[in-house]
Order: sequence, then structure tokens, then C-alpha cells
Amino acid sequence: MKIGVSTFVTDEGIGPIDLGRALEERGFESLFVAEHTHIPVKRETPYIPNREMYWPAYGELPRIYYRTIDPFVTLTAVAAVTRRLLLATGVALVVEREPINLAKQFASLDLLSGGRVLAGVGAGWNREEMRNLGTDPTTRMALVRERVLAMKEIWSKESSEFHGKFVDFDPIRSWPKPVQRPHPPVLVGGDGPGVLDRVLEYGDGWAPILAKSVPVLAGRITELQDRAAAAGRGRLPVTVYGVPPDAEVIGELEAAGADRALLQLPTTPRDESLAELDRFVPLLEKYGD
Repeated sequence: MKIGVSTFVTDEGIGPIDLGRALEERGFESLFVAEHTHIPVKRETPYIPNREMYWPAYGELPRIYYRTIDPFVTLTAVAAVTRRLLLATGVALVVEREPINLAKQFASLDLLSGGRVLAGVGAGWNREEMRNLGTDPTTRMALVRERVLAMKEIWSKESSEFHGKFVDFDPIRSWPKPVQRPHPPVLVGGDGPGVLDRVLEYGDGWAPILAKSVPVLAGRITELQDRAAAAGRGRLPVTVYGVPPDAEVIGELEAAGADRALLQLPTTPRDESLAELDRFVPLLEKYGD
């Protein structure tokens, strides 16, 4: 089992450089950073509560949601002070980013980090947020699909083009290309009813949140692998968000077929964050690859 950390990196918590160094020194496999460009003050979209790491469905969200540092800036800073740590968007909100520029951001980070990027992607949940950035929430899944497929074309071909309903461009040349060929692994986030269809069509792995019991997630992991085998895809890795720092839960996830567990690091000042990472280390020593 790979053990990574997911967190919101903000202007009020531990900085990217200290965080990256601390993770690599302790032997964590990966860092997944959250993204929100902003949070609308008036919000009608419910946020589904999940264990103790999330908050009530309605009402004011914590400051970390609207104070996140841009994930590509964060991960570039981390890349500069690490050599082994994998660098992941957790997740990049594709509905809020134009795909030609997003493809270049991922490729540039993969080049500068020596091929250490995991491209976590998702549609997001905050409808007011995506409306402010020009996306109709009712089309967001179709929009993500086309943008991811367009990025794959850009990453993998010298001259690429894409013609869809939401993304449409004639042949272009765009460099740098990613170090990882044909592109960084695309991890599709989410745990809705149609997510496995999306993983099988354009993903290289699945990244659900541990929103229900491990046995429920285990059933979906089995379904994913059965469908992947039937489609000739081979086994698809599963990264699980929201894993509590609990040895029993991590062991259950490993038995269920998960490949990576992401422990949620609260956004706190440097010394508190380092102390929390130290509390995670015994789990890393027991289960980490």
C-alpha cells in the first residue's frame, strides 16, 4: 500500500517548501493538493459531509477553501526541494481551466520534476463557483470528458487537434511534452454513480473519497477491475481520499484492493503540521511500500 498525504495548502498553513521536505524526509510517497479558485459568499450547493474531515452540508465553509494557493505553483515549489515525492493535483478542477493551458501546466510540471506528476482531475461540486468561471453545472461531466481527452491529444502528439461540442481547435503544436509517456497518469476523482464509466473511458486510475464503509468501496473496486479486464484495460490503480489515520481502516482498504491511501493533513502552521506528520509515520512504517 502506498501512503500519501492530501491537504489544502494555503497562505495560513505550512508552506510548500517546508511541507515537501518534511514529506520526503519521512518517506511519504506522494502529496495531493486541493484546488479552489474562490468560494462564492452566497452558496446554495450542498456539500456532503464525510467523516470528521468535512463540514456541514450548508453554511460557511472553512477558510482553507478560499485561501488555497494555486496547485501548480505549490507543486512547483515542492518539486524544487524534493527528488522522489510524487506530485499530484487532488484534484484539478478541469471545469474551471481551459484545456490547452492546463495541458501545458501539467507537462511543464512533469518536465521540471523529472516525471513525478499524477494528474488528478475532477468536475468539482460547487455549482456557484463553476458558474462564476463560465461553466454550466449541468454540462460539467461532458465538459471534463472533452477537456481531458483534448489534453491527452496535446500531450501525446506532435501536432494535435480536437473537435467536440465544448472543446474545438484545429491542429496545434504545444511543448514541452511530459517526461512520462504518453502522459502523466490521469486519476479520475469522484464517487458518483457514473464515475467508473469515466475512469474506464479516459482515466488511468480512480480516486474516490472514503465516504461510506470500506466494504461498500470494496464492491466498487471489484466492479472497476472486472469491467477493466473485460475491456482489455488491465488493472487500474485506486487512490482513496479521506482515509483516517487508523491502522485497521488502512488494512481493510489494502485487502479491498486499494493501491494508495491518502491521509488528510489539516491545514495548520508549520510546527503543528510537522507534529501531525510525525503521528502518521507509524502507519507509513507499517503499511507503506
